[in-house]
Amino acid sequence: MARRRKIRSSISIPITLGAITVLLSIALLIGWSFLLGQKITRSVDIAGDVWLLVLGALSFVLIIVVLVLFVISLARGIIEVRKQDTFIDSVTHELKSPLASLQLCLETLGREGLEDEARKKLRRMMFEDVDRLRAFIDDVLEANRLSYARPGMQNLSDVPLSQFTEQCAEAVRARHKLESNEVFVDVDPDLVVTTDRAALEIVVKNLIDNAAKYSGRPARIEVVARRESDKKVRFDVSDNGIGIDRKNLKRIFQRFYRVEDQEVRQRRGTGLGLFVVSALVKQLGGSVQALSGGRGQGTTMRVELPLAHAVSG
Repeated sequence: MARRRKIRSSISIPITLGAITVLLSIALLIGWSFLLGQKITRSVDIAGDVWLLVLGALSFVLIIVVLVLFVISLARGIIEVRKQDTFIDSVTHELKSPLASLQLCLETLGREGLEDEARKKLRRMMFEDVDRLRAFIDDVLEANRLSYARPGMQNLSDVPLSQFTEQCAEAVRARHKLESNEVFVDVDPDLVVTTDRAALEIVVKNLIDNAAKYSGRPARIEVVARRESDKKVRFDVSDNGIGIDRKNLKRIFQRFYRVEDQEVRQRRGTGLGLFVVSALVKQLGGSVQALSGGRGQGTTMRVELPLAHAVSG
């Protein structure tokens, strides 16, 4: 809440100053036009005065437009800086938590007389923390790579969607310790799509991981893929989680953006996962949108991709 007030305060100062400057410019324009109009009524060379009035008015309008654009640009810059500050805070939290856990596990493993079962448990915890760090770093690196990516860089191959989606779901089940029935996969076993497998894997894993992260237990996550037409396939990843307010349905795909909500803040995240999903889906020639009835009503992430040279029975 304090951060939000700080952001609003930082933005309000340049906007207020810009608005005052624009109003002063308008007042000067009106006053100058009035005085020049009176001069025209008493002048013999009316044509010259009219041109002077027109050029002056255009100059003032240009100044006002530049001021407005400057204020908008400044406000956007401040918002972007604040987003990056939030991202740095999130990164710090994301790194400190698993590192502290790894340190504790290593210190415990160094004790004498530790039972084998306890050692196995600690090793498993360490592997989970390493996997969490790896996934986090992958998201950061992928977001950075997408900033410089160019069209046509995809490595296309035929991907059997049913087997592929089940593998992605199993990876998320293991990460979040979900039961097999908590993630339900329904994909036509004969459906194959020609796309960049690595990019699609990041998209599908991130969407299922997001659904698991923002769902309670037991979770109810459904991953459904269907042929939408002769040229498109549609993925729906639905959950019974905390849901999203309608005003945030588009904003969640912005870089570094996280919903200002206590339930969201309680869950780890950097505001990069859905940005990466959105950017990759666009690179693959598709589109992504979030659907939700609001708070507490779950969310559906819908991705439409071209089938390309799809093979389906």
